[in-house]
Amino acid sequence: MSAPAKTGESKRQRLTEGGRKTRERIIETAAELMFHRGVGGTSIPDIQAAAGVSASQIYHYFGDKQGLVLAVIDHQTDAQLARQRPLLDNLDSIEALREWCDRAGSRQDARGCEGGCEIGSLASELADIDQSARTRLVSAFDRWEGPIRSGLARMQARGELSERADTAALATALLAAIQGGMLLSQVRRSSTAYRQAVSAVIDHIESHLVR
Repeated sequence: MSAPAKTGESKRQRLTEGGRKTRERIIETAAELMFHRGVGGTSIPDIQAAAGVSASQIYHYFGDKQGLVLAVIDHQTDAQLARQRPLLDNLDSIEALREWCDRAGSRQDARGCEGGCEIGSLASELADIDQSARTRLVSAFDRWEGPIRSGLARMQARGELSERADTAALATALLAAIQGGMLLSQVRRSSTAYRQAVSAVIDHIESHLVR
């Protein structure tokens, strides 16, 4: 199941500038289509037409649709993390946590709460049907949770957060609140559920502050 990813990695190292741009265009196009239509609702011919490439180019760069899906997961993860920086790298105060989560809520509001989370949407569709994708998604969420955990650990190291606080568990709880809140917001077309969920977890984190 992991062969497509390895093939993609080896070919990527040998690509010309034009080849890299074509590959990136295919991934970006596939990511956009899969976000709006789902992986199952996006075919290779759909991607061909939208990206202006041939089927042979897609198979050359990715091996098969599964290889392209794995590349889309990586692309969406990189894009999500890049969009959230520099806030994501400085989550070491209650104020920073609230600002970070509030900006995500505002982004949801700006698009009418349609589509949900790019990574979460892929996870809900693929986790039970594609083991390779599930493994890649585990890594994606770990990359997202890592900065939360690091920020809380810095607060604890500075003596601001109680030594009894389980920073790993708190980071997981906040990420879970983000994901669950975004899903409810997507269904209800309102960011209220998201904002309530993340606020409750951040309030809990704040209760661990050393007074």
